[in-house]
Amino acid sequence: MASAFSGHSSQSFDHSSHSALERSQSIPWDSFSSWISCICVVTFDLELGQVIEKVYPEHYTLTETEKSNICYLSFPDSNTGCMGDIQFHFRIRSEKTPRSISRHLDAALKKDFQHYYGCVSFRQVKDSTIKRGYFQKSLVVLSHLPFIDLYLYLAKIIAPEFFENGEVALETVCYQIDRWPCPYPGQSLHLPVMGEVIEVKVPINVSKIKPKPVKKTLPKEIQPSSFFHCGYKAGLFHCFEKVLTHLHLLWELVLLSEPLVVMAPSPGICSASVQSLISLISPLPYVCDYRPYFTIHDSELKEYTGRTHTPPNIILGVTNPFFAKTLQMWPHILRIGEMPSLSMNKKNKKSQESKPGVYTKYKPCLDRDKTLLKQLQKTNPNGSRPIEVQNAIVRNYMTELTQSFMIPLERYIGSLMPLQRSISPWRSPPKLRRFNIEEFIQTLPQYGPQLTSKMKGNWQALYRKFFSSPNFESWFEVKKKEVNQKLEILHLEALSTANLDQFLKSKDEVELVDLYTQMKLKIQKCRSLHISSKVQHDIFLQTQKILAALPPDLQEMIRRS
Repeated sequence: MASAFSGHSSQSFDHSSHSALERSQSIPWDSFSSWISCICVVTFDLELGQVIEKVYPEHYTLTETEKSNICYLSFPDSNTGCMGDIQFHFRIRSEKTPRSISRHLDAALKKDFQHYYGCVSFRQVKDSTIKRGYFQKSLVVLSHLPFIDLYLYLAKIIAPEFFENGEVALETVCYQIDRWPCPYPGQSLHLPVMGEVIEVKVPINVSKIKPKPVKKTLPKEIQPSSFFHCGYKAGLFHCFEKVLTHLHLLWELVLLSEPLVVMAPSPGICSASVQSLISLISPLPYVCDYRPYFTIHDSELKEYTGRTHTPPNIILGVTNPFFAKTLQMWPHILRIGEMPSLSMNKKNKKSQESKPGVYTKYKPCLDRDKTLLKQLQKTNPNGSRPIEVQNAIVRNYMTELTQSFMIPLERYIGSLMPLQRSISPWRSPPKLRRFNIEEFIQTLPQYGPQLTSKMKGNWQALYRKFFSSPNFESWFEVKKKEVNQKLEILHLEALSTANLDQFLKSKDEVELVDLYTQMKLKIQKCRSLHISSKVQHDIFLQTQKILAALPPDLQEMIRRS
């Protein structure tokens, strides 16, 4: 498919492209950096091991720790016999905050800007011209944004061109991406790259900032070759097909932010499984640390594996059998697929535990529900269902379970809001009442999850455990902020229509000056809360009324200050 917008065709990497590339060097890479931090090429050196061969754009800097982590996370961590091309992703700490994207996107995305996401396309093929006998190289798309599906796809289509055509292909791609529009919230964008047009949907921003219009429109004759909703579309059935009977248990462990290690036979299965795990509790955000793919060379190895008796609240994805011994004391272990190097060792007492399953002493609060398994076992009239349909069934089931759990909490938060008639323009805006656990528990018989879920078990015990988890603390802080902001808005709206005439008569000059100063601050608060221009204008008029109540000489002094 021809691209109407890309500066170069993916099929032609000749020297004529250099003039355009040279022009691009004078352009600040703002558009590129609003999507991607950089693209790294990692290769294997016989003397040094894994090293970063190239970074694009070349001006982008990484710390030595970041470089080391990227190098080791871009290759399989154990001898799994990975041949050909494979894709996977990782997540590491970042020592810098992105400049050009932090003001545009959803607040939930901003919270994770202290991490990089690396989406990898790794190639290993036999090559007799290389001393080691193998061509081993990875292309890594690195970004602070968790647009994993999009970046994995980019890595998959960029890497073969780079492996075949070298640096010019990579430079051309970077130049094309630098011409993309910025990812403003709520937009559907058409992004040309490598002769394709990719359609993406950017998540809506909770701050109600209106998205800017897209400058480039897609001609009717050109259809997108791929569509992505920025984020990660978890293939839950695909990842957890062998442990479906334990899915409710895994949901509880993730909900409660429990330490969990995922052991898988390959980086692709490993990273997909970890990313799918944290999505089990969607739409509730998982707020603890997680590493979709973790190696024995990671800079945080001692931090995460040294505390075997009291491990941190983190989900670790590993493929190296070394971790089977190092992390055997972790409270919860999920095995996805066989790990051959363990099962072949007959002397290893843990060899029987190399089979897929969840290894834990945790007793779930909810009973196992067979409804999901029955749904998945049903077949279409024409035979078995496509895996996409099975994925959708599991996703819908888990989403409904989480929603059933959260609806009573949402309802209780509503009951903590003060009555609207308690909002007075002459007093500070009221706040959300304190969350009382026992009071909430008492609401469950009448308003609990049993109203929307067929799951049986000890819901009260599950809620009590949830209240001690970081997931609850983060959720409640967000809800409290949202409610208190709403109360502030209602207070400002009441202030904008209040009758000031009688109120001002009872105030002396000092009180009026203080009130005028407070009202000026209220106008600034209006802007930060994105209140309507009408309310802002009405509050400005109220400010002028206060000013007019002061003596003329004092008015003039205030205007000059």
